[in-house]
Amino acid sequence: MDERAVVLNGLAQGIRPLDRGVDWFESLAGTEQFEVLRDLAGFCIQARALIEDGSESIRRAGIRPTHTPAVLITRGHLMEQLTKIINLPQDERVKAFRLLVALLGVADERRRARFCANGCGHAWHHLGTGTGTEAATA
Repeated sequence: MDERAVVLNGLAQGIRPLDRGVDWFESLAGTEQFEVLRDLAGFCIQARALIEDGSESIRRAGIRPTHTPAVLITRGHLMEQLTKIINLPQDERVKAFRLLVALLGVADERRRARFCANGCGHAWHHLGTGTGTEAATA
C-alpha cells in the first residue's frame, strides 16, 4: 500500500484527524488533489459503498446537505455521482474530500463488520496496530 493510501485509510478510520487531512489536501497542487479524490472514490467502490451511506457520510464530513457534493451523493447511481464529485470545480474540492473520506469510513466499517470481524489480511485494517503500517509501507 502506498503512502497516500495509508494517509487516506487512516483518515477514514479516524486514526488521523480529519482537520490535519484537510490541511494536507489543501497543500496539494490541483492535479494532485484530483488524483486524491479519484483514489478516494476508487477506495469507496472497493469498500462497497452504497448510496444509502450518503446521509451518514454527510453528517460525518461536517458539510451541509445542500453543498454540491452532498446533493450528488444522495441522488442514486453511485458510480456516476462519484465521477461528478471528483470532477467538481476547485472551490468544491475540500467539501468533496471531506465527504469521500467519510464515505470510505462508513463503507469500510460495514465491510469490516461483515467480512473481516474474525481477522483479515487487509493491511489498511491494521493501521492502528502498527502491523498494518509496517506492512503497508514495506
